[in-house]
Amino acid sequence: MNIPNVLTAIRFILIPFFAYFLYIEYYSVALVFFLSGGITDVMDGYIARKYNMVTSFGKLADPVADKLMQITALVLLTLHNRIPVFVLIIVVAKESFMGLGSILLYRKEKHVVSANWYGKLATVVFYFAIIAVIVFDLKEPLSGILVGVAVLPTLFAFVMYSFTYRQIRSDSQK
Repeated sequence: MNIPNVLTAIRFILIPFFAYFLYIEYYSVALVFFLSGGITDVMDGYIARKYNMVTSFGKLADPVADKLMQITALVLLTLHNRIPVFVLIIVVAKESFMGLGSILLYRKEKHVVSANWYGKLATVVFYFAIIAVIVFDLKEPLSGILVGVAVLPTLFAFVMYSFTYRQIRSDSQK
């Protein structure tokens, strides 16, 4: 296991701690875990690319860790009535379709879909929106508007990945 994969594994370990402190509304500690997850995400991607340590495990596990952290935040913020439930539904539906599509591509084509700029943009925008909701103690409707705006790049990424999925499937059938 290389350094980027260890950093990804650390992100998985951070999620339950983040969830616990967010659940009990100890926001300062939850934010430390959330930011640590974001920092390890940036570090693992940078190290993997710079030192040619990109692995299939990293390509699969890295986005899963990101999405689990984001969905954990959205579930708990929804439970605390800090963001509207429609945001959670949209993101979970999008991630479910993306996950299933990735699994199908891997099983049928042995193709691992790498992150693209639009997926990274969506992740960064969501991280900032979640951080703002926590740091500034935002509540609805302002938090809903902010996180709702963060859904837009997520939907754009979904559309773009859908095009990529169709292209890969089309190329494999030639």
